Amino acid sequence: MSYDSHTSDSSSASPFDRFDRFGFSHLLASTVVLVAATILLGVAAKATGSGLACDANWPLCDGGLLNLFPANFPSFFEWIHRVVAMVAGFFIVGTAIVAWRAKTIDRRITYAVTLGLILTPIQVTLGRETVLSYEMTILSLHFWTAVVIFALFVVSAILVWAHRLTTTHVTLALAVGAVSVPLHVALSPLFIDSYTAVIQTAQYAAVLTLLSAVSLAAIVGWRRYESPLVSSLVAATPVLAVGVLFLGRRAVMTFAPALDVLYALIALVLFVTLLAGMVLTHRAVPATGDALAP
Repeated sequence: MSYDSHTSDSSSASPFDRFDRFGFSHLLASTVVLVAATILLGVAAKATGSGLACDANWPLCDGGLLNLFPANFPSFFEWIHRVVAMVAGFFIVGTAIVAWRAKTIDRRITYAVTLGLILTPIQVTLGRETVLSYEMTILSLHFWTAVVIFALFVVSAILVWAHRLTTTHVTLALAVGAVSVPLHVALSPLFIDSYTAVIQTAQYAAVLTLLSAVSLAAIVGWRRYESPLVSSLVAATPVLAVGVLFLGRRAVMTFAPALDVLYALIALVLFVTLLAGMVLTHRAVPATGDALAP
């Protein structure tokens, strides 16, 4: 991992620099998990209709002291989604503060988590609007903003751990992606008639896993190999993964046969690309030098 600056004297390091050495990577990982949990709880809340619970109140709910708590199970589902989102928000703020205050943090990471921080109040506002208006445009913006925040923190976490990751991890990440793609398709309405809340949540868990895996493969694998073909393959996987996510959502929302075909086709292309990447990265000769240096 490369840095803009280093503090050579540990005795003069600030508390933020010391936290960077011992805890920042884990703080980032925790933030990624919390953001992912927020997304999946949001998917489940929408699928069960719980997003309109709490008597359509925001940020309050419909029970307990001052309506701070849920009055029934659907309201509890929406309430716990908000609680996890709030905790994730605090972690996002904390991550950004440490990233700016610690001199040893890679500036690329600082900028990424800062962008995630900037998007967070926008996401909160969109979350409120999903309760108060519940329009499809707002729901889509709310979802995609969450995905962007998730991606920013995934990328940041990968950059933090990149100095420990090898080409073997690239191959393993591609393998995880290759498993996630058919799972995502198998859990779609193309193959399942009863698209329940559990199925939807599992499908989105698969696609978040896919996005994380291809991000790792692209960031760590890009310029790590002497072969331009290998580098191009791993770099293409995140683009294809986003296409699978977008078309998968559109196919569910519009029930258009043409979109179903396009979704299946892009998923197949991604699956083949991941398999080819697995084989080629396993055989390819790694490039020399620190390919991840800014």
